[in-house]
Amino acid sequence: MVDQDRIIKINIEDEMKSAYIDYSMSVIVSRALPDVRDGFKPVHRRVLFGMNELGNNSDKPYKKSARIVGDVLGKYHPHGDSSVYYAMVRLAQPWSLRYPLVDGQGNFGSVDGDSPAAMRYTEARLSKLAEEMLRDIDKDTVDFQLNFDDTLKEPTVLPTRIPNLLVNGASGIAVGMATNMPPHNMSEVLDGCVAYIDSRGEIDVEGLMEYVKAPDFPTGATIYGYAGVKEAFETGRGRVILRGKAEIEPAQNHDRIVITEIPYLVNKAELIKYIADLVNEKRLDGISYVNDESDRSGMRIIVDVKKDANANVILNKLYKMTALQSSFSVNNIALVNGRPRQLNLKDMIKAFVDHRQDVVMRRTRYELKKAEERAHILEGLIIASDNIDEVISIIRSSRSPQEAIERLIERFSFSDIQARAIVEMRLRQLTGLEQNKLHAEYEEIEKLIARLKEILENEDVCMQVVKDELQEVKDKYGDKRKTDIIYASEELNPEDFYSDDEMIITISHMGYIKRTPLTEFRAQGRGGVGAKGSETRDEDFVEYIYPASMHATLLIFTAKGKCYWLKVYEIPEGAKNAKGRAIQNLLNIEPDDKIQAFIRVKKLTSDLEFINSHYLLFCTKKGVIKKTLLEAYSRPRQNGVNAIGLREDDGLIQVKMTNGDNEVLIANKNGRAIRFHESAVRVMGRTASGVRGMTLDNEEDEVIGMVTIKDMEKETILVVSEQGYGKRSHIEDYRITNRGGKGVKTINITDKTGKLVAMKNVTEDNDLMIINKSGITIRMKVADISVIGRATQGVRLINLEKRHDEIASVCKVLSETDEEIAEQKAERDALLEREVHESVLTPDVIADLPDDDEPNDDSEGREEETE
Repeated sequence: MVDQDRIIKINIEDEMKSAYIDYSMSVIVSRALPDVRDGFKPVHRRVLFGMNELGNNSDKPYKKSARIVGDVLGKYHPHGDSSVYYAMVRLAQPWSLRYPLVDGQGNFGSVDGDSPAAMRYTEARLSKLAEEMLRDIDKDTVDFQLNFDDTLKEPTVLPTRIPNLLVNGASGIAVGMATNMPPHNMSEVLDGCVAYIDSRGEIDVEGLMEYVKAPDFPTGATIYGYAGVKEAFETGRGRVILRGKAEIEPAQNHDRIVITEIPYLVNKAELIKYIADLVNEKRLDGISYVNDESDRSGMRIIVDVKKDANANVILNKLYKMTALQSSFSVNNIALVNGRPRQLNLKDMIKAFVDHRQDVVMRRTRYELKKAEERAHILEGLIIASDNIDEVISIIRSSRSPQEAIERLIERFSFSDIQARAIVEMRLRQLTGLEQNKLHAEYEEIEKLIARLKEILENEDVCMQVVKDELQEVKDKYGDKRKTDIIYASEELNPEDFYSDDEMIITISHMGYIKRTPLTEFRAQGRGGVGAKGSETRDEDFVEYIYPASMHATLLIFTAKGKCYWLKVYEIPEGAKNAKGRAIQNLLNIEPDDKIQAFIRVKKLTSDLEFINSHYLLFCTKKGVIKKTLLEAYSRPRQNGVNAIGLREDDGLIQVKMTNGDNEVLIANKNGRAIRFHESAVRVMGRTASGVRGMTLDNEEDEVIGMVTIKDMEKETILVVSEQGYGKRSHIEDYRITNRGGKGVKTINITDKTGKLVAMKNVTEDNDLMIINKSGITIRMKVADISVIGRATQGVRLINLEKRHDEIASVCKVLSETDEEIAEQKAERDALLEREVHESVLTPDVIADLPDDDEPNDDSEGREEETE
């Protein structure tokens, strides 16, 4: 019965909740989270206080770490010895703490992740900076609490003169929360504290960021991008990107990457091992050797780059694939009045300044009390020295010290303290010199009391004391930043992973695309860049071949008026005889949409002068024309943008690039063409619909092509009808008229010729590819087609054997004579010598490649496949 009375029945759920809450609060408050005032967790605070109590100061000899750990364990921290020792070790590691607080002697580990030696081998003492954190601790500046066994007292916080939470940071995992605070530069933080004091707390986070630029890590490195830093300062949470510092040095026959600084908390040995593993697994090509040459003078990691590899590309791949670029996730959670809180930059500075003000006030009260006590004694000593004969007589005639004290109090109205001081006074103080010293000391004490009272009564004076002490610490221990800041860069640029090599872009008539290095073409016996031997389908053929560098951009326009972007390095690489890949598989093009035009631009986002002086000219099948600055299409989006506003029954047919001074020809399928200067079309916005370029004959009529004239002397206008008739005419045959008219006859349309299907501007160096609806492809030389008047019906170009067969499309390509190939090779070599900006191409018109800076230049830049 008695045993049953001793058993208390409780609900296990309630007990579990209560026990877990108690445990979690203990971890949060007494283990894992730092105090916002001194930036310490209890274990670090106890280590420093224990070392101070041992007299283990910076000007004294080192003491064995085991002795320090044992003292802290036995007096203040009843946990495992390793928890105390490793906490002390971290305080001594210059790669872990921005400003180490323990001066260690012996093996305290390394940045390679080596463990420290056992505590019986190492020695330690406080650093000078740690003494600044403990200064005035004996002047009632902070509260003390009983230790675990109530036999000693320990401080609840240190009276620190440095904002340790900011300058050294903190990290810890509690229950349900964690903290991860980066270190900062002491000079910057102290300047921020002074600015906060000067503004009387009115300064905002943005204002403080003028002083505290960014975190400053002990291992240096570079902060890459400022957005995460700004977010962390403003909200207490953010992501700071860190990049190691590396330089490219020339070595014998190759380049070498030399890494001198790595991101904070990155293990150097593991970083080197991971790089070696990437090389061995063939995931990172271009590296021949990796070695660690670090020594006492500093860090030095050598990465030898192979002869044929680009060192800049390898370095960017190291940033992408290894911890050479890593992130520090800021989570500023600290204990404020015993409760965890998320803090921004201003919150932390305010908490420290308030703590310093409190410490100065408490220290001043303590010093005032001591000064007043000393002044009180001095007053008694001075009165006694003025009446020394009588005082001596009273003392000599008294039978005991207590009687002497009582008689002096009765005679001179001394206090008990004054009377005792007089009785205990040494005989040497009876000399005249000592009496003068008493008066001088009293005057000094009076001045000190006045000063201390002023500090207590006037807040401005008190804050000036705080500022002066902060400035003193800055003068003693302030230093320059170790971590550089790159403000503008946020994310890795994909272009960084590809050297800007020259490529040959090949696009087939059916929309298959590939890129091939120019070096592969230049190795050919004939020296050409033709798509000889390309594996295309029987009814397909290579329609475009042109040079472009890896960093160039293709602007792709569809029939529905959408614009998409494709970087050259995003195009699949293929050998000379490879088929390539369908463009639709590379872009988010709608299934019922069709690609109508390509524009190539070398520097779409960086060459502002070029994109603001060149235009895109759009033409739709309903005769609408629109001119827009190239700049409007210089902001790529993954899903494309609307390039032109189209009516439901309209569709985009062609896009040309112009320099603002071109002449334009538009033709419709009823055999009429109009010529006008592009200045007749005003510049419009990206989503505008355009203006009337040509008036169509009827609802069934539509535009079949637009050309921009480049060379009035060499070029002629070629027109082809659907029944195989065609001809060439001189450009002068088409008189310049106003935009929007019906135009003039370009071919005499009859039942025999059929409707017009194509209009091209050609030279005698071109060949013509004619594709029938039955799938038959025929090639002919443009030079074999007669130049005759524009109003004639032309000559038969091909015989359509099938009764219902018609011409589906017409493409122009370069002719294949050896002389032309040699000329093209020379021009391609010249392309490597100059910057390529862009050329304009459309799927049904292969325009002569212009010089990229001058769209009107008629230089050739590609070659059709040889048959």
